[in-house]
Amino acid sequence: VQIIALYTDDIDVNLVTSQLQEQLGEKIFLGVETIAEQDWQNTWKADLKPMQFGDNLWICPSWCEIPEPNAINIILDPGMAFGTGTHPTTALCLEWIAGNIRPDDTVIDFGCGSGILGIAAAKFGAREVHCVDCDHQALLSTIDNANKNDITEQQIFTYEPHEFTTTLQANVVIANILANPLTELAELLANHVKPCGKIVLSGLLITQVENLMVVYSNWFENLQVTTKDEWVRITGTKKCK
Repeated sequence: VQIIALYTDDIDVNLVTSQLQEQLGEKIFLGVETIAEQDWQNTWKADLKPMQFGDNLWICPSWCEIPEPNAINIILDPGMAFGTGTHPTTALCLEWIAGNIRPDDTVIDFGCGSGILGIAAAKFGAREVHCVDCDHQALLSTIDNANKNDITEQQIFTYEPHEFTTTLQANVVIANILANPLTELAELLANHVKPCGKIVLSGLLITQVENLMVVYSNWFENLQVTTKDEWVRITGTKKCK
């Protein structure tokens, strides 16, 4: 386990290191580095650049020049909610959206975070996108990011889970969350998919795939697994009968 801590320059380094050794034992390896003062507000921006997903989708920080003006471009900056495209699970979902969303699809993004997946679906022609998240800050981020990308209030809707009591069935349900909630929510998510509709699951490690495949095979067929690094996306089609 590696722990990195950042302190102001008036800290007593000797006191900190001696207390750490006392608490954690003498076998701990301690390294101390002095970091020069920088323009921190702009330094972190240097590491974030436009990213391409599929053939025609770009996620661009607002301070960067758009590399492909004729492509589908989403302007999105890091914020309080998960989802900028840098994590493999988000990338896996964006790649699927870029190749599979059809005009006039209805989409549910369960666990929407920043709204990146729902916004991408809207950009590719989805008629309605319903975004659900238990974190109110995530819903605020979704609305803010949707406005920045000219997604209208008639296209994208936000809900906390207790508000999403509709029996709406969508052409596509996307859930990029974690294995345990995906297991617990399996029946709920399945009920929100139209017969012959699609489900996209991510937030999974390779070791968690087998159990999820068994659970979701109760409602879905043609389940397929796509990996990126140690992360996984599962897609499937709801049984038509």
